[in-house]
Amino acid sequence: MTTRERLMSVVRKFPYAMGKVRRNPWTRRVRVTAMVAVIGLGGAVIGTMLFAHADVAVGPFRAEMSISPSVLGGTEVDLPPLGSLHLDSHDGPIHLKVNLAALDQSRTEALIDDPAAISRAGENAVDDVRDGVIRLGVRTMGIAVLSALVLSALIFRNVRRVAASGVTALVVTGGSLGLAASTLRPDSIAEPRYEGLLVNAPAVVGDARRIADNYGRYSEQLQQIVSNVSRLYTTVSSLPVYEPAENTTRVLHVSDLHLSPQAYGLIRTVVQTFDIDVVIDTGDLVDWGSTAETNYASSIPSVGVPYIWVRGNHDSASIQAAVARQRNAIVLDNRVATVAGLTIGGIGDPEFTPDKSETPAAENEGADPAQSPLLRAGTQLADTIRASDKPVDIALVHDPAMAPPLSGVVPLVLAGHRHQRSVELLPAPEPAPSASPAPAPSAADGAALPTRLMVEGSTGGAGLRGLEKEEPTPLSLSVLYFDENRQLKAYDDIRLGGTGQSNVEMQRNVIGAKPEEVVTPSGSPAPPR
Repeated sequence: MTTRERLMSVVRKFPYAMGKVRRNPWTRRVRVTAMVAVIGLGGAVIGTMLFAHADVAVGPFRAEMSISPSVLGGTEVDLPPLGSLHLDSHDGPIHLKVNLAALDQSRTEALIDDPAAISRAGENAVDDVRDGVIRLGVRTMGIAVLSALVLSALIFRNVRRVAASGVTALVVTGGSLGLAASTLRPDSIAEPRYEGLLVNAPAVVGDARRIADNYGRYSEQLQQIVSNVSRLYTTVSSLPVYEPAENTTRVLHVSDLHLSPQAYGLIRTVVQTFDIDVVIDTGDLVDWGSTAETNYASSIPSVGVPYIWVRGNHDSASIQAAVARQRNAIVLDNRVATVAGLTIGGIGDPEFTPDKSETPAAENEGADPAQSPLLRAGTQLADTIRASDKPVDIALVHDPAMAPPLSGVVPLVLAGHRHQRSVELLPAPEPAPSASPAPAPSAADGAALPTRLMVEGSTGGAGLRGLEKEEPTPLSLSVLYFDENRQLKAYDDIRLGGTGQSNVEMQRNVIGAKPEEVVTPSGSPAPPR
């Protein structure tokens, strides 16, 4: 027999041989077993991707946890709007995702009503997270098995095969969870990989281990803030020196929120507690001025009252546009507006330096305004206020170095930038030799009013920068009281936090109760960049 004849004989016998193999009971069992395994695994994967998530309560916060199939494993923690960090916490084949995005209003109110529960919540936070992960793991196993059973029942309609698919899903899911647990690396929290705005975190506050150490100490005091803020109003009753009248206008001055997640919750509480008429924000809403940070401005409408804002040196044009889009926001950039009976002028910081780059000093004695963009901006605002058809009660700037040209033009200048509160009287302006001096604001009796510069601390605790130092930056804000003549009569300085403390401090200051010193801006502390 030739080679060709042998080849043709094999070809003719091949279909018969294949049919015999297919008819073999073992071949059929292998095929069915493979189908059961594929269906069981597919059902487990589909169920896990669609339904393996859970809400976990950690104190007043609500964390959304989810599990998904993965070859590399690891954990992703989303921190809107800052971005996310990735931890090499364990090996595959599952990936854990945690979204920390919301405060639970009902739980927060319950904690306010029972301040003792705050400390209990802090003590139980680690247990809450661990219990949440365990609960999510059990839920994932149940969902995987159920999904495999449903999918196999639709395909096989055979009880034994359906049960086998369920067992397959149980073994695969349980084995995956067991592998993740056995390869757990708790130390991975010290070496995260950053994405989004958090890429800048090491440059702002140092290495990750230092962040973890500082934040661990800081979180011990922050857990008391919500409870302590609720006591602020009762503190007022112990300050009988000044009693606001019914026609008093209450202004809340905030500044330098720096993307702080707790800042707007604090602002809302003070607005409601003190019956605030208008909020004034003197800039540095964010850290880097990027487009990704614009979503932070969406919290502005939640304060429930008009929100007047000027741009800081960390705020870009896109951030200013995002603030302007909010329904209750009023952006002042070299213009004047009247809100709650007060006429207010403001201008944005002319410098954009989110990377802390240095700029020409504007506070040196004898500085040439032509060489200082800050002084030029202050002069520009002063000219706009002089041209206004209504007397301006308050001027807003971000950097106090912009304030000197406003001396004698308005009775009050509000600023921020330094992350340190101060109140000072600006030196009286020297009249220009070639022109008559602009009339200064006057009180009802005609006496000239000096210009008071009030610099607010950081209402956001300086954001991530607040953790750079050994002692975290406290949260600061002030309530200003204006009478029916639009004159500032008193102000409350509110300060929250401090390393190892969980207290709220409030000091009532009455205008004219004690002599005030005239302090030139050149004597002020060096501002943070």
